[in-house]
Amino acid sequence: MPRRLDLDLKGLNCPLPVLKAAKALIALSPGDLLGLSATDPMAAIDIPHFCRQKGHRLVASDRDGEVLHFVIEKG
Repeated sequence: MPRRLDLDLKGLNCPLPVLKAAKALIALSPGDLLGLSATDPMAAIDIPHFCRQKGHRLVASDRDGEVLHFVIEKG
């Protein structure tokens, strides 16, 4: 069963959400999930782009007010 790690990245600005996501993914195995919450509007562009570049799958993304939520499956 895949593991899931959740990170609260609210209040951090570009490029920190992507850098912290990349660091967290190192500790996960392929198929594991990383959940992120961020308030930086650039994360809506940066996180999907990061996933495409690094071979991870963006499983879900949504917005709750100013908070962006992402679920990434490690590739």
